[in-house]
Amino acid sequence: MLHSLFTLRRHHRHLLSSLSFIPTTPNRNINFHTISQPNPSLLDNNASLKPHLLELSLVIPETTRTCWRLPALGPSHVLQLLLAFQSQRATVEKVRSLWEIFKWGARRNAGFDFEHPSQSHEIMASLLLQVGLLGEAEELLFALESNKILDDLIKGYVGVRELEKGVFVYDVMRGRGMVPSRDCYSVLIDLLVKMKRTDLAFRVAFDLVDLGVPLSGDEMRTLEKVMVLLCIDGKIQEARNMVKKVLKLNSEVCSLVFDEIAFGYCERKDFKDLVSFFVEVKCVPSVKAANRVMDSLCRSYGVERAALFLQELESLGFSPNQVTYGILIGWSCRKREMKNALNCLSVMLSKSFVPHVYTYNALISGLFKVGMLDHARDIVDEMIERGTPPDISTFRVLIAGYCKSREFDKVKILIHEMEDRGLIKLSSMENPISKAFLILGLDPLNVKLKRDNDGRLSKSEFFDNVGNGLYLDTDVDEYDKHITLDLEESMLPNFNSFVRKECSNGNLKNALTLVEEMLCWGQELLLPEFSKLVRQLCSSRSQIKSVTKLLEKMPKSANKLDLETLNLVVQAYSKKGLLSKAKIILDEMLQNKFHVKNETYTAILMPLCKKGNMKDFNYYWDVAGRNKWLPGLEDFKSLLVHICHQKMLKEASQILEIMLLSYPYLKSDICHIFLEVLSSRGLADTALVVLKQLQPCFILDHAGYNNLIRGLCNEGKFSLAFTVLDDMLDRYLAPCLDVSVLLIPQLCKAHRYDKAIALNNIILKEQPSFSYAADCALICGFCNMGSIGKADTMFREMLSKGLSPDDELCNMLIQGHCQANDLRKVGELLCVAIRNGWELSLRSYRNLVRSVCRKGRVQLALSLKNLMLAQCPRDGLIIYNILTFHLLSAGNSLVVSKILTEMEEKKVVLDEVGHNFLVYGFLQCKDLSSSLYYLTSMISKGLKPSNRNSRKVIGSLCDVGDLQKALELSQEMRSRGWIHDSAIQTSIVESLLLCGKVQEAETFLDRMGEESLTPDNINYDYLIKCFCQHGRLNKAVHLMNTMLKKHNIPTSTSYDFLIHGFCAQNKLDIALNFFSEMLNWNLKPRIDTVEMLVHRFCQDGKTELAEQFLVNMSHGGETPTRKMYCTVIKSYHMEKNLRKASELMQAMQERGYQPDFEIHWSLISNLNSAKPKDTDQGSKGFLSRLLSKSVRNVQTDIKPNPSSHMLFCSIDLVRYI
Repeated sequence: MLHSLFTLRRHHRHLLSSLSFIPTTPNRNINFHTISQPNPSLLDNNASLKPHLLELSLVIPETTRTCWRLPALGPSHVLQLLLAFQSQRATVEKVRSLWEIFKWGARRNAGFDFEHPSQSHEIMASLLLQVGLLGEAEELLFALESNKILDDLIKGYVGVRELEKGVFVYDVMRGRGMVPSRDCYSVLIDLLVKMKRTDLAFRVAFDLVDLGVPLSGDEMRTLEKVMVLLCIDGKIQEARNMVKKVLKLNSEVCSLVFDEIAFGYCERKDFKDLVSFFVEVKCVPSVKAANRVMDSLCRSYGVERAALFLQELESLGFSPNQVTYGILIGWSCRKREMKNALNCLSVMLSKSFVPHVYTYNALISGLFKVGMLDHARDIVDEMIERGTPPDISTFRVLIAGYCKSREFDKVKILIHEMEDRGLIKLSSMENPISKAFLILGLDPLNVKLKRDNDGRLSKSEFFDNVGNGLYLDTDVDEYDKHITLDLEESMLPNFNSFVRKECSNGNLKNALTLVEEMLCWGQELLLPEFSKLVRQLCSSRSQIKSVTKLLEKMPKSANKLDLETLNLVVQAYSKKGLLSKAKIILDEMLQNKFHVKNETYTAILMPLCKKGNMKDFNYYWDVAGRNKWLPGLEDFKSLLVHICHQKMLKEASQILEIMLLSYPYLKSDICHIFLEVLSSRGLADTALVVLKQLQPCFILDHAGYNNLIRGLCNEGKFSLAFTVLDDMLDRYLAPCLDVSVLLIPQLCKAHRYDKAIALNNIILKEQPSFSYAADCALICGFCNMGSIGKADTMFREMLSKGLSPDDELCNMLIQGHCQANDLRKVGELLCVAIRNGWELSLRSYRNLVRSVCRKGRVQLALSLKNLMLAQCPRDGLIIYNILTFHLLSAGNSLVVSKILTEMEEKKVVLDEVGHNFLVYGFLQCKDLSSSLYYLTSMISKGLKPSNRNSRKVIGSLCDVGDLQKALELSQEMRSRGWIHDSAIQTSIVESLLLCGKVQEAETFLDRMGEESLTPDNINYDYLIKCFCQHGRLNKAVHLMNTMLKKHNIPTSTSYDFLIHGFCAQNKLDIALNFFSEMLNWNLKPRIDTVEMLVHRFCQDGKTELAEQFLVNMSHGGETPTRKMYCTVIKSYHMEKNLRKASELMQAMQERGYQPDFEIHWSLISNLNSAKPKDTDQGSKGFLSRLLSKSVRNVQTDIKPNPSSHMLFCSIDLVRYI
């Protein structure tokens, strides 16, 4: 409980303090306005600094406080601010203020050149980087000498994708001989790789490797990306050099790097350097890389050269697999070198390798090609023997071979064998030869095998087994060409053709499997097929992971994808939520100035907004805007929903403007969508403002009005909803049923009964079948406005129409009669509800219990409880909570004890709400012990009491003097990290102070701060006053600083007490610091505070400054008090400065004050004996004036008006002091 200062004095009247004379009754405050001063002060010509210093006062008040009275901020002062600030939590606003002060200080000020020390530059730059003010930090670049700060600047630029600036800072560091951190290297290289800046990435990566330190796993992965990028750009030698340097530091480089280098050498056909590379790095090539090399060698230089190269690879430790030998066999067959092919097969079999079906097909095709037809079947038999059954491709080769040699009898046998193996289906009416032609891709209608019936056999080209002459009825040359091509392609698998076919058939899984096989066989997927496969994978949302794997396996092809495919990849990644991958590709597209489609921008903006990633959203939003992004109508609505969910009104207005300018013919649709979305997302009031701006060019339709009113009602802004309703009705449009039902009760509540009746009549007229809903809404409205009589009348009318009420309507009437305290009518309705078996709602029950408890009818409340438990057993705990709350509110604590016993018997366990009700209720019943019992009970059960209950109980314990219990309860709260609000801290500390335990009070507050148990809205004004009265000014200052750091400005009273305290301790400078701070917060000091300052000036021999206070007040149009005048006059009199004393005496009399008699008489005596030259007009003339003014004052009895509002204009003077 928060106590007033009067409470403190009541308990502790004889408080020994130098401040006990400070009045605690309301005192007149003084207004201050700035006037110019002859002496320079900080804000004289730099008023713009004030808001920045005030911002800093909320972070480092103890340091900022010393700056207000300075004539100018020197380098040392700014450094002190920076040193104090760097340990605080930095925010953009605070750092901006510090930056403005820093910049101001760097300019000429107060007649001297200002130069910050290097420490100031580094702290300032560090703070700027912490809050992301990179541009400002860059201004300090050439004054910085700290590696860490420049590191952070580079990382900052990388974070916002400012690549060029990041590289520039990196070059500056290297130019100075500075070495960036390894983290800095990694992030910079990573961005360079993502942006495909190969040369820069290589240069920076080489610098990292040159450090000569072992590389971490992350650094290795980053460098490997650089090596791959070099290979993609054809810079094989650079990649090779980097691999060599890296291997000196780390023992392993991933196989992908070696593969890409090998692929690069293959493209160059520089196989000698390839071998030397593997020798140099003492590494064995992967099977995939070696097979690519073997295929390239066979293609370019023949099988013999490839075989020799294979021997070199084997000498390095390479172990060929069946595919390696399959490549040699295939190329041997293609070159008609069957001896080599069979030798390779022999070696292969000797190593227990099982040949692939492609290898067998190549051998069969080769044998047909060289005319060894009889051995072709032997190969098939061996296939079967070794467990490799022939597939349709093998039979296709066999059919092609026999068709080429015109052995169609064997072709028939093959077709029947294929049918037996289930490879094809052959109907009884289908010709086997025609089927064979079909398998070979020939049209059976154009290629026919016919028998020569001419007796001379003039057309016969060959004969069957029984001697029939046969010939081909087709273009034989084209036929032979086609067959020969089939045999040629069978020697080496054409994977590109296979992949293209599977993509055309939509078999993406088969296509991906073929790509895997293709890479193993040393072949490369051509760009058209690669692009087609990627596009189709993107179209299938279940294959997004396959897209990633494919792009990673074939980085060179990925780097050559066309714009259409890249856009599809970004869209697919975005829709799947893989935003990091989408951003990488999109950033690369933007870096290369590729065209980005509208759909791509929309695709990435939507998930970014949905996930609340505002940093990236704002970045791409700005980029999209600069690139004339234009979403479609459906995308506009979807994106607008997410934007409104984030309450991003600026972006919502921007997208509306974009759409209106781009689709003028769809203006109405766009506006309706915009208003509908805003209305449904809690921004109906904003929608209303937009609607006014769009009028008269846009007219809201019926659906638009309904959406707007519905949104306003859901937001509780009924007055605006009524305005829209009026406009709607003026246009002869009626709201729909659900909107009318929402409006009618609120119209009644707002006493707009006529409008509610009008809506009800509209429903009855246009939708009579919904009259019941309309009547219920109207009855609800009558209940809300307290017109229960009208509700009853309407209820009877409903009954007369034959309408049967339901439980909802009955509950509504019960609640209305409860509000009217008509328990008799409530009883009647309750009987109706019980007879009809209607359930009483919890809201009705709550209203009923409250009413009967207020009337003291406890037994009825218990009966209602039993009724509710019977109806809603699942809500038992809520029912008991409601009952106990209202019983305790009515002071029936004994009944509550019985109910708690009943709950225990029924094993109904109290929850947090129930405990809080009991704690608060027993406290209301003045039963502190029970309240404390249930508070400690809920804490022991792990339940947290409400802040109100904690505050009330601790305050009550302190009030009754049980401080020990309050401290124990606080300890329980502290052990759980629960916040102690202002009232709790005040109650405990005040009680400690009243017991004379000042040190314990300070220790308690110290713990609050150390354990972060102080809320953000803390108010220490009262405690500041208490500690000042106890002479503990340092603690009072600490509490004030705590308030300021939490953005809570102390009251003027707190400053008044501190100023009095420091003045009492002869610490005038500190008092003036607080005085200046007070004025700059626009707080008004009390009169006695200013009088105290004047008194201290005079005591310290600074009478002229005290006089200046009075002069400033006079210039400001206000009258100093008589006490101020007397204090300064006495001081001048003590200093023997009679002229000044006399002038002030005259000014005092002109203000209507009577001077002190002794001082007055002393001045007259001294002036009478002084020489005329000591005064301006001679002693006689001055004395006569002085005496005459005194006489006039006595005669007219002029008195100063103590209640007048004085203005004290001395801010600048105090600063100067």
